[in-house]
Amino acid sequence: QVQLVESGGGLVQAGGSLRLSCAASGRTFSTYAMGWFRQTPGKEREFVAAINRSGRRTYYADSVKGRFTISRDNAKNTVYLQMNSLKPEDTAVYYCAAERLGSSWYYPQLTSYEYWGQGTQVTVSS
Repeated sequence: QVQLVESGGGLVQAGGSLRLSCAASGRTFSTYAMGWFRQTPGKEREFVAAINRSGRRTYYADSVKGRFTISRDNAKNTVYLQMNSLKPEDTAVYYCAAERLGSSWYYPQLTSYEYWGQGTQVTVSS
């Protein structure tokens, strides 16, 4: 089992920045590729960013490329999402997720992840 707890959400003006954190407990954190997703009411959860187990490879949705940065600190069992130049359309609940082990990981796919956090609200005002 892996428990994930997100933090760092809040209210920010357009153009501002936030850094989300996701702390993991349970089994060895470095065993898991990690992802960030977001969801708004009435819409499906969508991929934002992902990072492989070592942290050497990162992946981004086109909508956040160049503005968001995903990173991880395996010594601290934490994955981060630095969000810069925020836009009102970035408003959502953000979730971190840990890879489903034993299956082929495809980073933007919801079913590639087994464990999810409770989410943290990010609101960007115009």
